[in-house]
Amino acid sequence: MDTLVLLTLTGLGLGALYFLIASGLALIFGLMDVLNFAHGAFLTVSVYTAWRTAETVGGMPGLLLAAVVGTLTGLLLAAVVELVLIRRLYGRVKEQILVTVGLSLAVPALVQTVWGADARPFPVPDALSGTVGVLGARVPVNRFLLVAVALLVLAGIHLFLSRTRYGLIVRAGVEDRAMVTALGIDVTRAFTLVFALGGALAGLAGVLGGLYFGSLSPHQGTSLLVFAFVVVIIGGLVSITSVALSALTVGLVQQYANYYAGGYGDLAVVVLLAAVVLSRPAAGTRSPLTRLRRALTAPRTRSAGGTA
Repeated sequence: MDTLVLLTLTGLGLGALYFLIASGLALIFGLMDVLNFAHGAFLTVSVYTAWRTAETVGGMPGLLLAAVVGTLTGLLLAAVVELVLIRRLYGRVKEQILVTVGLSLAVPALVQTVWGADARPFPVPDALSGTVGVLGARVPVNRFLLVAVALLVLAGIHLFLSRTRYGLIVRAGVEDRAMVTALGIDVTRAFTLVFALGGALAGLAGVLGGLYFGSLSPHQGTSLLVFAFVVVIIGGLVSITSVALSALTVGLVQQYANYYAGGYGDLAVVVLLAAVVLSRPAAGTRSPLTRLRRALTAPRTRSAGGTA
């Protein structure tokens, strides 16, 4: 029982981390139709600036300041990339992919040149380095912190999209940008805000990823970005809530498979992704699950010789 509790709570913490990364990716892709492969690079730069801040200040104040610095780093880096590069490429998908993939390769290489290729320990305050007992299991405290932050981010994104002026402008601009522009509303500025918000979420996720893993490396953002894309694909961009549920599912499946299937957590996630993608219907067709449900619930006809 204690093992199951530990795996579940650890999986929820990992899922919360995946959601923090995927939420920014889903905002940029879902609202702006930009496939941002540089999202992991934003995370990498942010976690290194946060690491330097946390080491310099130390303790819980250092971690809080590192979270602010990491979030601002991701925000500013994303805003600069949008202003200098992405703004000229809206509607040009191939060029967007080439530019963001180039950044995803160049930025980690630059970080590796500056700070080296070896992984470095992330300074974790004493208050977050211990464990707490839950139903007989000793669960790291930072898992609960990740879940709490993910819930706050989920609520904040909902409020931004439904209650703020810029959230409504972005949603309207995605549907009909020409009409919104004709009304005298600057959609471009709203798009820059969304891109910067996605970078800020990547920066915050980088800091919390340092807490979760206890270390950082130049390619940490790239490896986490793979799972973020898996989360976004499974979630389907229907809503930010579906992305959150997808992230929790991926985190739990990965943890359970790592323990019960001999360390094949990554493979289990790939199998889950394939199952979800294959079960989705193509355009104009029903999904296999829908066809099976109809076959099982369809009324049975009577044959000439009696009941079918």
